[in-house]
Amino acid sequence: MKKDIKKVVVAYSGGLDTSVIITWLKETHGCEVVAFTADIGQGEELEPLREKAIRTGASKIYIDDLREEFVRDFVFPMLRANALYEGKYLLGTSIARPLIAKRQIEIAQQEGADAVCHGATGKGNDQVRFELTYFALKPEVKIVAPWREWTMKGREELIDYAAKHRIPVTATKSKPFSTDRNLLHISYEGGVLEDPWAESTSDMYTLAVPVEQAPDRAEYVEVEYRSGDPVAINGKQYGPVALLAEANRIAGIHGIGRVDLVENRYVGMKSRGVYETPGGTLLHAAHRAVESITMDREVMHLRDSLVPRYAELVYYGYWFAPERTMLQTMIDDSQKNVSGTARVKLYKGNCDVVGRRSPLSLYRPDLATFEADRVYNQKDAEGFIRLNALRLRVGAKAKDGNAGR
Repeated sequence: MKKDIKKVVVAYSGGLDTSVIITWLKETHGCEVVAFTADIGQGEELEPLREKAIRTGASKIYIDDLREEFVRDFVFPMLRANALYEGKYLLGTSIARPLIAKRQIEIAQQEGADAVCHGATGKGNDQVRFELTYFALKPEVKIVAPWREWTMKGREELIDYAAKHRIPVTATKSKPFSTDRNLLHISYEGGVLEDPWAESTSDMYTLAVPVEQAPDRAEYVEVEYRSGDPVAINGKQYGPVALLAEANRIAGIHGIGRVDLVENRYVGMKSRGVYETPGGTLLHAAHRAVESITMDREVMHLRDSLVPRYAELVYYGYWFAPERTMLQTMIDDSQKNVSGTARVKLYKGNCDVVGRRSPLSLYRPDLATFEADRVYNQKDAEGFIRLNALRLRVGAKAKDGNAGR
């Protein structure tokens, strides 16, 4: 149904979908279109998008550098939580969407626009992530979701539409897979990957080299943490953006962080994707290593029990929901003493922690030693075990009694 829209702000990447969307919005809704591109470390020159957006019908375009905010306020809080969706996915695409949508709403308010638009398909997670953020920040906003409105069924038809309207796009029918890149990762979906048995092709390597081409010699990396956030690599201090870039560079050389995953989308279907998150994989391993010697056992176990829920909230798009905020507050409180350094060995796709140290370490060699010590009375363990076994003994006796009846 055609909405009464005068001005719309569209999240614009310059890829196939959003290149078509600007022309389609003008043709279908007859409204003014303002394009917005977020620079979150795509690794490409974004300035050419300015001319392209105007040429395809936008009245203006915002190209905003959000890299610092992205890493500082979105990636690092998520890494503090050790968030992994379904045990593998470091949420590189998921965590970018709330920031893009947040800035899009700010521009809509600044421009006096009455609607926002995204290029997410009606089958995927991104539509949920964008729109939950829109509604959380501007409850009465109008939303245009072209994939839920137009008659085009797939990317091949979009390529035909682009050709008909002379819209320049790089996608081809022989290479229709979709990519999404930012400072944290790059993802690949669609195309050959829609067959879960088919191996990904050689053109799906960007941030990490194939392990067969990784160096034959291991590299040791030291990552320093302060209150749960990484602050230095190999003794050199970095800001958030530069640190993540350096982590990507070092880990990518060794083929670290590549995941081939069939995951469960929020909308109910399974999908297959290939992800490269070299720096995030290194930082995740190093963070857990520093936590291992600085976090109280019960605090860690309680936090770990909530990590799957936290990861789901990020994956589903509930970054601005009160439950995610509440969990973040608890997680950040647990990170106050997570300061120290982890030493990690990188070798042909493997990322192994081989050392950890901290001035706030709870690890006591005099307690943990297998040699003679004077601080731990091993006889005390007998009473500890008997008390913890009490319910087991009572239960066993009850069973024995019932068996005799």
